[in-house]
Amino acid sequence: MKPVIQIQDLHKTFGKNEVLKGINLEIGEGEVIALIGASGSGKSTLLRCVNRLETPTSGTIAYQGEPISAANINQVRREIGMVFQRFNLFPHLTAADNIALAPRKVLGTDGATARSEATELLRQVKLEQKADSFPGELSGGQQQRVAIARSLGLKPKVMLFDEPTSALDPELVGEVLEVMRELAKSGMTMIVATHEMGFAREVAHRVIFLDNGRILEEGPPDQVLGNPKEERTREFLARVLNR
Repeated sequence: MKPVIQIQDLHKTFGKNEVLKGINLEIGEGEVIALIGASGSGKSTLLRCVNRLETPTSGTIAYQGEPISAANINQVRREIGMVFQRFNLFPHLTAADNIALAPRKVLGTDGATARSEATELLRQVKLEQKADSFPGELSGGQQQRVAIARSLGLKPKVMLFDEPTSALDPELVGEVLEVMRELAKSGMTMIVATHEMGFAREVAHRVIFLDNGRILEEGPPDQVLGNPKEERTREFLARVLNR
């Protein structure tokens, strides 16, 4: 499997707090990675370093064989989309206009084409009937699906998801996970920080357990989630699965 992202000896420190402590990881083309671990283990920081929302303290991250740097970050961000816990939609724009904005501004797509592509992306996330609705008129799950469609508007090759269901009411989680399942089936390379263990077991090719800024365990979902080698992994899963 051709590596799309290569992370070597990645460290990230905030003041005296070392959040990432030597991460080494390769993500192959079309691979779905589930990042699991307690809050504060480094999952979000790792994702934010990949698309340079945070600058690594040391170590390298390469995309398609090229180190990510200030010189190429704008091009990289066009190809690595990110979905956050919060939806961050523009409240004064409709769902379709939220999605069409980046293609118009970044890619120079004309308005009619951008609107047509936005409508198709809304259909993909099963919200075509909400094209002219404003974020305040949508449920949390619908807003997150619009946010996913917006990230797909630049036609990325990789998608990063930072606990995309954690801000949702439980009954809305399923509709967002279904969109992510379909995206995985389409062959999208995905790195997903999540507490949804059922989703990780079903969709991920590999599960990576982060603990205190280090990769403590990684492997196929059945091994990491079903028969973990590390006692710390077992403790974490016991807590998460018994909520």
